[in-house]
Amino acid sequence: MDTQENILTFMESLDPGNTDLLKEMEREALADGIPIIRTQTQSLIRFLMEARKPAAILEAGTATGFSASLMYTFAPENARITTIEKDPERIQKARENFAKIGAGERIRLLSGDAAQILKELEGPYDFIFMDAAKGQYIRFLPDVLRLLSPSGILLSDNIFEGGEVLRSRFAVPRRDRTIHRRMREYLEAITRDERLVTVLLEEGDGAALSVRKTE
Repeated sequence: MDTQENILTFMESLDPGNTDLLKEMEREALADGIPIIRTQTQSLIRFLMEARKPAAILEAGTATGFSASLMYTFAPENARITTIEKDPERIQKARENFAKIGAGERIRLLSGDAAQILKELEGPYDFIFMDAAKGQYIRFLPDVLRLLSPSGILLSDNIFEGGEVLRSRFAVPRRDRTIHRRMREYLEAITRDERLVTVLLEEGDGAALSVRKTE
């Protein structure tokens, strides 16, 4: 085990963890082969929910509802979450999970293409979590910035694509070059946009934490 793995193991040993219901959701998702946010990203989200106490939360990429349930559990009691998913089977499972945690009307699940739904939404949102198809982040960005409140947080997950985004495009398999290019474009956009302050983190498979500047 190298130094970085030792550090991650040590950090995870100190992590307070989740509720039993969240642990059950995580086990079920992993057993079904559905990727969910990694432990370090979970810790980051819990921290941000407590530190910023967002009242309006938007998520692109519900999957089976684990991350939305995590945000619901640790966000303020007045928080409302809007989450978007297009896969019918995942939508059904997410609705079941939201019922388990008693979310009621505090979580609104929208079914369809996130690119279209984002255009129809009205903000502002205090916290936006991007965890959908990685090649679509750059496509979502204009509407995400329109919806993000001043001093609001944008958290983008899995930005390093298992290290692929760090490689030359010519070293990436041809079938993955479009996603590689689009993620590079996205990272350049959020780090150079004068409306944002962005830091790139190693958590999980990489995360970009952006804060919208106030006027």
